[in-house]
Amino acid sequence: MNTAGSSGGDPLNIESWMDLFLKELQNVFKNRLVFVGLQGSRGRGEGRPDSDIDAVVVLDRLTPADLDAYEGLLDRLPNRELVCGFVSGREELAAWERSELFQFARDTRPWLGSLDEILPPVERRDVQKAVHAGACGIYHAAVHNRLHDRSLPMLGELYKQAGFLLQAKHFLETGENLTRPRELLPRLGEEDRTVLEGRERAAALSGPETPEFRALCEALISWSSRLIQEYAE
Repeated sequence: MNTAGSSGGDPLNIESWMDLFLKELQNVFKNRLVFVGLQGSRGRGEGRPDSDIDAVVVLDRLTPADLDAYEGLLDRLPNRELVCGFVSGREELAAWERSELFQFARDTRPWLGSLDEILPPVERRDVQKAVHAGACGIYHAAVHNRLHDRSLPMLGELYKQAGFLLQAKHFLETGENLTRPRELLPRLGEEDRTVLEGRERAAALSGPETPEFRALCEALISWSSRLIQEYAE
């Protein structure tokens, strides 16, 4: 059991839910269960009532029959509609793209097992690749959203992704492993700080026709453009 607290505004006791989840997994998969963890806002103790339960489950191998069994297990649990996450076989995760493993490992609270026993070591160049690839994705999506979709939810999601990218960027620059925005914010430069605060500003917008929407899109485009060039190999 992981005993970290959950958000005071969230009626779901995520620790109790995860303990029940783990018990059901052990009943179904027994010694084939390699790792169980929790990601996302609930894993960071920042969950809201509507936040997803981002569960991580790793088996010794993953078969179609296992997917059926896991689906049935989830259907027996409370709050089924909130559950999402990552399910994998051990060998697939061990061979995963390393640039994606940096954020994956940092954002996962273990309930059973250790990712250190599964994942290959992530090196500095892997984190650099993650920052570069993430910046490319944000740049493309921000331009598309500015011109075509003009979506407030998409803008908020892009700023959320930028927040994760800033964690990796800060780690590369300082070696500090910070996963909470309130810890990261005072350590950032002015432009990075503005980007980290952008998600809240996007949530406050009244619509995509406002000048503020355009400004937030263009700030994200400018920021990600700089990262693309700075972190290119």
